[in-house]
Amino acid sequence: MPFFNINVGVGQGSALSPIFSALYLLPFLHILEKWLKNLKIPISFSLFVDDSLLVAQSKSFQLSNSHLFCSYNIASIFFSDFGLLVEHSKTEIFHFSRSIGLFNSLSLNLLSLGGPTLYPKETWKYLGFIFNRKLSFYQHINFYLNKSISIVKCMKILGNSVQGSNLHQKWLLYRNCILPIALYEFQLWYYNNVPLAYSLKLLGKMQRRAAIWILGTFKTSPSFDVEAITGFISINLHLKELSGRSQLRAYFLPSNHILYSLIEPREDSSYYQHPLSLGSLTRCQHNLIKGSLVDMNNWYNEVFSSFNPLHPELLPSNRVIDIFSDCFSFHPVSKCNSLKDWIQKLDNLAIKLSGVTTQALVITNASVKNNIAISISHIHIYNKPIIKTLHHTSNIISTEAKLFTIRCGINQAANSGNISRIIVITDSFYARKKIFNLLLHFF
Repeated sequence: MPFFNINVGVGQGSALSPIFSALYLLPFLHILEKWLKNLKIPISFSLFVDDSLLVAQSKSFQLSNSHLFCSYNIASIFFSDFGLLVEHSKTEIFHFSRSIGLFNSLSLNLLSLGGPTLYPKETWKYLGFIFNRKLSFYQHINFYLNKSISIVKCMKILGNSVQGSNLHQKWLLYRNCILPIALYEFQLWYYNNVPLAYSLKLLGKMQRRAAIWILGTFKTSPSFDVEAITGFISINLHLKELSGRSQLRAYFLPSNHILYSLIEPREDSSYYQHPLSLGSLTRCQHNLIKGSLVDMNNWYNEVFSSFNPLHPELLPSNRVIDIFSDCFSFHPVSKCNSLKDWIQKLDNLAIKLSGVTTQALVITNASVKNNIAISISHIHIYNKPIIKTLHHTSNIISTEAKLFTIRCGINQAANSGNISRIIVITDSFYARKKIFNLLLHFF
């Protein structure tokens, strides 16, 4: 194969840059991992294009520094062999610790390798994340919240000098430009059983300022009122919603994604499991671990198969009402008959069912007044009132309340014993038709 020189490179930010770097560095990673494994140096090595990361875990800082020194020396030699230059001046070291009190982290001397003496810092910013030694992420929260508050103050100059921005434009600016910055990588500090008083206090302060800016109200206005008028959901509920969506996202990832090697495997799974995955930990160790990965694992193992709208059971002629059409019958009220005739028919039906123990009579009704819905259902078996149910709710229409009452009555009658026939009496013809309607509705 002929070799030739080129004088044109890949531009900054090009889509080909990470692809070419991955192709070039894959042999380097393979050789380095093999050498570290032969030397029994427990080091994890990661590369993000031109940024590299060395991770060492041990019970003492002295042992960690010795592992880092050896691996740094080997990596520098391999980089040089591959024609790459290591910028020692940009090298940093950071120590994490689980100790409750203060601790003295040791420096790492790289003078013999041509580098400086590295002194651990209090905080470490890497790929947009700000870490501290205890992984409380207070500095991360403060940085992005102060940035979002500054944006709120600067949003005033975006409005027209005569009329200004309207409320809808301000609301969109907050949701699309300010809130994503304030909640940048919130999975680092928002997970189950973690103290959130400090974080929620700062986030509430930021959202209050945004609500006052949108409405143009006084600074002494109550926070709950201005947020309700603005249409802001409570910040803790918003975080809970975003967290649930991000955790469920693992269910839709490709089967070869790295997250699958860290969470507990399912029975039908066949992917690789990391030695430190959640599935390989004991129950005691699992209870001590906290983080978004644990929450994602819990959600992932509780997800059922997704709903398929094209399933054969939902097609015409395959539905329950089509297959068992002889088990259902409807008797609507005819306008030709008088009210007395229908009352007499209902009385005769009740008398007929009073001597049968395997048939249930369900009487339902619901009404809405002043936006308050009241639904009631009576269940009679063998001429005895078995169950009487009363429900109250708000902000629904009468059809939804009646449909909910019919559903509850049928479920309670079916669970009452050896019931072979259920008769439902309702005054809503529209709700009766929606019982077997497969379209989406509330109840």
